[in-house]
Amino acid sequence: MKGTNNLMATTYSKQIDENNILMLRQLLTELPHYATIVFRGIEHTTSTRTRLGYARDIKLFYQFLCDNNPYFKGKYPKEITTDDLSSLEAEDIEEYLDYIKLYKKDGRTYTNGEQSIKRKLSALRIFFNYLYKHDRITSNPVEKVDMPKIHEKKIIRMDPNEVAEFLDTVEYVNKLTERQKKFHERTKVRDLAILTLMLGTGIRVSECVGIDINDIDFDNMRIKILRKGGKEAFVYFSDEVCEALLSYLDERKNIETISGHEDALFLSSHKKRITVRAIENLVKKYSQTSVPLKHITPHKLRSTYGTELYRATDDIYLVADVLGHTDVNTTRKHYADMDEDRKRRFRNEVQLREKR
Repeated sequence: MKGTNNLMATTYSKQIDENNILMLRQLLTELPHYATIVFRGIEHTTSTRTRLGYARDIKLFYQFLCDNNPYFKGKYPKEITTDDLSSLEAEDIEEYLDYIKLYKKDGRTYTNGEQSIKRKLSALRIFFNYLYKHDRITSNPVEKVDMPKIHEKKIIRMDPNEVAEFLDTVEYVNKLTERQKKFHERTKVRDLAILTLMLGTGIRVSECVGIDINDIDFDNMRIKILRKGGKEAFVYFSDEVCEALLSYLDERKNIETISGHEDALFLSSHKKRITVRAIENLVKKYSQTSVPLKHITPHKLRSTYGTELYRATDDIYLVADVLGHTDVNTTRKHYADMDEDRKRRFRNEVQLREKR
């Protein structure tokens, strides 16, 4: 089954892009007209997913101004002018960043950590920079606000024995609740294929969801995936992953899917392409019983694979390439703690004198 049909391989990503564009357009109806001009201007340098995230962040900022800044009291976000933005100072931006650390809306409490605050400030920088560069505002208060310092957290990953326990739980129903066991037999082969694939290749959960049947090339033991930014790439899989995929495909060929989902590799119980949320729930269900002391997410499966590949090869550039990192420094930062292990393993490699 070779991935030779480019049209079929991009159908899912096109669908996601179309949905993102429609949601972005809806959000922009709630913002001033110049916001549409900004997002049109950055269209060729950003993905639809990125622009949608920026739009949500900009809307939150405008809502904060209307609800909390005395100058904007009584206004709606759509009524905020470029002159209004020009009147803002760095202190107003800092107040917003402090506010989003913890706030309530519609009866719900929201929090944002360092990474989220950094991303929201990045969205404001891009937005204000565009307006300032194109002479729509006379000052840019955001450029005076420093990016928050990110305190690196210890990378959570599974040890080899934990990986084995995790997959055993999937295959042999270890420690699942009675309610979970009822559905397990129907989904066991699929779940094992998904999680073995993710642990055996390090692909992102969104990349896993987007795989079509024709993307699998068993002759060369590889799968075509769509990386972040829309770039196509191949990931190679092991014999162990191959076995799990073949077992699932024996079941998959007998499933009649909902119209429009015929090409999808992994299906939900509703016979549609499985979703990111569904895989997140799978990982949570199996990890809570097999690795209860660690908070395991799909990204932690990716970190686990990257760790084992780095440990086996000592090649940070290979790890960066396989994981799809555009900058090797990103990889190096994530696996810096592995360097102590490497130094320990190679401590006797330099011999000063011949042994007597």
